[in-house]
Amino acid sequence: MTDLALPLVAVEALLPRVGDDRLRIVDCRFTLTDPAAGRRAYDRGHLPGAVYLSLDDDLSAAEGPGRHPLPHPGVFAARLGEVGIGNDHTVVAYDDAGDAYASRLWWMLRSLGHSRAGVLDGGWPAWLAAGGAVSDEPAAHPRADFAAPAEWTGTVDRAQLGLMLGEVTLVDARAGDRYRGEVEPYDPVAGHIPTAHSLPYADNLDDGGRFLPLPVLRTRFAHIDEPIVVYCGSGVTACHDILAMELAGIDDALLYPGSWSDWSRAGGAVETGPDPHGFHDV
Repeated sequence: MTDLALPLVAVEALLPRVGDDRLRIVDCRFTLTDPAAGRRAYDRGHLPGAVYLSLDDDLSAAEGPGRHPLPHPGVFAARLGEVGIGNDHTVVAYDDAGDAYASRLWWMLRSLGHSRAGVLDGGWPAWLAAGGAVSDEPAAHPRADFAAPAEWTGTVDRAQLGLMLGEVTLVDARAGDRYRGEVEPYDPVAGHIPTAHSLPYADNLDDGGRFLPLPVLRTRFAHIDEPIVVYCGSGVTACHDILAMELAGIDDALLYPGSWSDWSRAGGAVETGPDPHGFHDV
């Protein structure tokens, strides 16, 4: 499937590819406050041939650092194989939240060396707006083999990050009010990791929920010096910033999977207030 542009897939490009045996579409819809909502939405209707993977059940481990710890790569690979995703498939993920959750799957595949992965620009709303077909039949793909390395790549843990502070550009992908410590809906402490800069993932999108044009994304990230570490609340929407950075030409940003949920629960140092560099205003 060499003619399907990755990692950002336009609805118009995907429409004629539905049903291709080399393609696997993954529905990643999810709601933090109602974890079963995504599966219910999938059962009501989804892209034809799409399988459903849950952030809680499939893209996270039951235990580990933070609220959504990464599963063991072998466990994740086995789950991919169960739903029919193999190393030879092109994978396109979507959700209904600006690709906030789809980007997590994209990052996981990328981390394991699977380069044929992307997200559907605009997700479920864009698909419906384009008149794309909808199915309520669960996908039933043959079991596949997904071979994965033993470890995730492109990550740092809490101890490593603590030693790196001041030596890396640390990016916080959460909303600005959470970064500033004005609100904290999920974790016990409000604020941000010292030295972090605010680049909310939602600002990667236009008013229609699609990624900003590439020249605009390049401008958004032009001032960032490498090396870069990105975090969010629990290692999910940070992947959205990493994807946007890759679209802008920065392809080696690291993820702190435990993110604020791990850092704050472990008693890490906390700062509050606005980003002194005003990164999100650039």
